Amino acid sequence: MLYFSKLRIILVSLICLFFIFVASNNLFNQDNRFFDKKINLGLDLQGGSYLLLEIDNKPVIQQKLQNISSSIRSYFKEKGIRIGNLNLLDNKITFNVEEKFKQSIIDEFQDENSNINPYYPRFNSHQFEIIDSGSVLELSFSKQGLVELKTSSQDQALEIVRRRIDEIGTNEPNILKRGNDRVLVELPGLDDPARIKTLLGKTANLTFRFVSKNNQDSFGSEKLQYEDGLNEDYVSKRIILSGDNLLDAQPRMNNQTNETVVSFTLDRVGAKRFGKATSSNIGRQLAIVLDGKIISAPVVRDTIASGSGQISGGFTFQSATDLALLLRSGALPAPLYIIEERTVGPDLGQDSINAGMIALAIGFLLVIIYMFFKYKTFGLITNITLITNLIILLGVLTLFEATLTLPGIAGIILTVGMAVDANVLIFERIKEELKNEKNNIIAFDSGYTKSRTAILDANITTLLAAVILFFMGSGPIKGFSITLGVGIFTTLFSVYFIARLFTAIYVLRNKDKEALI
Repeated sequence: MLYFSKLRIILVSLICLFFIFVASNNLFNQDNRFFDKKINLGLDLQGGSYLLLEIDNKPVIQQKLQNISSSIRSYFKEKGIRIGNLNLLDNKITFNVEEKFKQSIIDEFQDENSNINPYYPRFNSHQFEIIDSGSVLELSFSKQGLVELKTSSQDQALEIVRRRIDEIGTNEPNILKRGNDRVLVELPGLDDPARIKTLLGKTANLTFRFVSKNNQDSFGSEKLQYEDGLNEDYVSKRIILSGDNLLDAQPRMNNQTNETVVSFTLDRVGAKRFGKATSSNIGRQLAIVLDGKIISAPVVRDTIASGSGQISGGFTFQSATDLALLLRSGALPAPLYIIEERTVGPDLGQDSINAGMIALAIGFLLVIIYMFFKYKTFGLITNITLITNLIILLGVLTLFEATLTLPGIAGIILTVGMAVDANVLIFERIKEELKNEKNNIIAFDSGYTKSRTAILDANITTLLAAVILFFMGSGPIKGFSITLGVGIFTTLFSVYFIARLFTAIYVLRNKDKEALI
């Protein structure tokens, strides 16, 4: 047990040196360094902003039901089944149907292979439920269908929020799901989140539609206000283009008018549709509508077939930059509302760092003093091992670019205590063995062997608790569980490789001495 081959000694030394090098990277400026990973400080240490966003899924549910209602009308018309009074009310589609067709319609919706809506092939029995209420059939989302819709909406919102924040260049944002209709955004180092809140609060649903004078349009029209809130116009409900057809959007300066504009580029399908629409509507106003408000409504002077254009609207360069960012990142599937907001100042963050480091230093120092007083030379070995263990732990966290929070520091402090506990178990077991065994090598070897079960039991049960905390907890609890879990592995490595190596060297050199411990 105390024997170490040269290969194992070299391997342990290389591992220690590697993690010492990685951990030391946090102490230096990382510009022009070969290895640029570091531990990131969490919101409670660095300071910054905390935003909890809630997704309003009502418009999504309404839109999906509107889509399926149109498909229902077309589908059953092709089959020769007459339905009447098709309405959408209270998140339910209701329609009348003759008694002889009622069962066939119910069967159609309950058929897994039904093709009622080719654009939504998964709209089947597990997503919708249909109820026979006398002469009326009621179709609505099932509970499972609502869960799937909310999950899909949350996934899309999470990705678009991430894109918008990444475009701004915020340092190490933390964007997480909360439940099935909330998104948590943590922005370390950002103490003024006004611009972020403005960007996240916009759905960025862009459409191009023609202005309809006097509310006359074959597709129907609606009255929309201009962004300035002073004017309004009737706009066709027919969407010529949407934000889905945009490839890129950038702020630009119009050299002819010295006006800041947003220049956009369309994909091939969008360019073709835009060219066709503008060629047949020369002289009409084309309304550019963002989130239900008209940004501008320029007159079409000529066919626009290039697939690119400009959006003007009295922008400042900052507002044009933000609009371009929103258009590039895509529209949110549903509106987001800020339901909780907190700002942690950098002074409070620094106070947290100082308090955590002082607690770690005091605890570490007391442990070192106690171990040296209690076990003398072997206490010194334990102290060297503790320091190495701490450095390896920091190296592992650095390697994975972990985010360190105040609970994470608590996990590191707990790791120090567990590492000492393992060494105490070993040394006390060695003392018991020395009472019956005069050979120091055999006694130390037996001490390490017989204490292993107790040490593994203690660490495995703690590891299980850390795993449960990681999967069941959130935010700071996860930070604590990560440092605790990593600390368990580094502790076992330190105890059974580093401390045992130093112990073996000392015992083998002093094997004939009495009262080694």
